[in-house]
Amino acid sequence: MSSTNPFGLSKVKNVVAVSSCKGGVGKSTIAVGLARSLSAKGLKVGLLDADIHGPSLPTLFNLSSADVFINEFKMAVPVEAEGLKLMSFGFLLGDAPAVMRGPIVASYIQQLLLQTDWGVLDYLIIDMPPGTGDIQLTITQSIRLTGAVIVTTPQTLSLVDVARGILMFEKVKVPILGVVENMAYFVCDSCSKKHEIFGARQSLQKRFGTKILGEIPLLPGLSLGKYMSSVADALLVAIDDQGKEKDGVPQVSFDEKSIVLSYKDGRKIVLDNRQVRLACQCAVCVNEMTGQKVLNPAKVRLDIAPKEITPLGNYAVGINWNDGHSSGIFPYSLLEHLS
Repeated sequence: MSSTNPFGLSKVKNVVAVSSCKGGVGKSTIAVGLARSLSAKGLKVGLLDADIHGPSLPTLFNLSSADVFINEFKMAVPVEAEGLKLMSFGFLLGDAPAVMRGPIVASYIQQLLLQTDWGVLDYLIIDMPPGTGDIQLTITQSIRLTGAVIVTTPQTLSLVDVARGILMFEKVKVPILGVVENMAYFVCDSCSKKHEIFGARQSLQKRFGTKILGEIPLLPGLSLGKYMSSVADALLVAIDDQGKEKDGVPQVSFDEKSIVLSYKDGRKIVLDNRQVRLACQCAVCVNEMTGQKVLNPAKVRLDIAPKEITPLGNYAVGINWNDGHSSGIFPYSLLEHLS
């Protein structure tokens, strides 16, 4: 993909965004762990801290006093640490707060991304700021991303935002490589038993249809090493698998009565619109903690129908219904099960 990306990214083979729509889920820690693990596998790796208002890279690498130099090509030279190439607005800002409006923020992001001399890299990991705002749009419109990794916790509010993140990236044609579930559980020191902090929960793969790259336990400090190595392996597989599963993905059509899945082998699945709407697994329709339905069938109109259906990679569709509901993600596995 390097030939499609300009300026300092021309020799970067893959650019992966690490994102979460909710703060406090450990996204930056996961991004750093992922970069370190990829580097430990012998790959050339860079890490961009794209959070202008709350840069965390200087703290995570203990580089609050790092200097950024400009080379003869008027490009910023990344700070090198632990075999990684690093860039963060925090290196330029120091301890001062970043008080600026959206257009200025977008300009700084483009400078950090495009006017940094990254050199030859196998992977550039972008630690995205939380949310779905200007910075995310600036990055997705400025370069072509290999894909995105969504970081979440089992907490209900975080899972609600996972759907928002998936839908955001898919709308701008950025494939979802998978989900990392952070703080998924903790292991008791005295009994070595695995405890799920937020209680029993529905499988994220069943819920969203996306690949699960890893489940990270609640750990002291930043001791993620052995867990992040397997996440990095899963990420490499997910990138290599892109496009390989498309033959099994159906064409989806709909009308006022039904949704139709048409497969290349001639199979066709016809589903009643109301049946699909009642099967929605989103946090509005299902209690995330218990898995029990909270959607009242009596409140779903008889003439319910899609207004728009958006394919989400090779794994699901997003449906915007005529009752205003649009947060549901319907994995193909769920739709096939309904048949």
